[in-house]
Amino acid sequence: MRVMIDACVLFPTVMREIVLGVAEQGLFKARWSERILEEWARATPKLGLGAEEIARGEIALLRVRFPDAIVPANPGLETRLWLPDPADIHVLAAAVAGHCDMILTLNAADFPKNLLAEEGLTRHDPDGFLCDLHRRDPAAVGRACDAVLAEARRLSAEPWEMRALLKKARLPRLAKALAAQAN
Repeated sequence: MRVMIDACVLFPTVMREIVLGVAEQGLFKARWSERILEEWARATPKLGLGAEEIARGEIALLRVRFPDAIVPANPGLETRLWLPDPADIHVLAAAVAGHCDMILTLNAADFPKNLLAEEGLTRHDPDGFLCDLHRRDPAAVGRACDAVLAEARRLSAEPWEMRALLKKARLPRLAKALAAQAN
């Protein structure tokens, strides 16, 4: 399964690392475009001084981790597509050009399911998508989450717990599923 990952999913670190950790477990193939990566980098200055440079470094590392993830731009394809927000058409075009099965986004309003279905695509939010993958392969999703939790603890002065970390990362259903599995 090929999944076009929108910038709004790549921007938050914990969400991105869990999604990509699951991709590294082989549960799906991650895809994005240069423009999506650029949107992520340009969104970071609101986090403070140096945030864009950090994001660009993370993007460089992603290129190494996922060398086949980039879908080349196809401006001709963009001209025939329509979405409520014209600024998101490039995401749809990249998904079509990359022969993706779905778009992973937090932005449901700008990616109506009926319009995506016309192109053979579905739309999923990260929390629901990760929960679906957890039902199929709880061990793989658990490994990805455990790795992100360990890194959060290493980088932070806080002794993070899984449920709190995932809730903060806007993945509350995944947090609940992992907690239920642990019991």
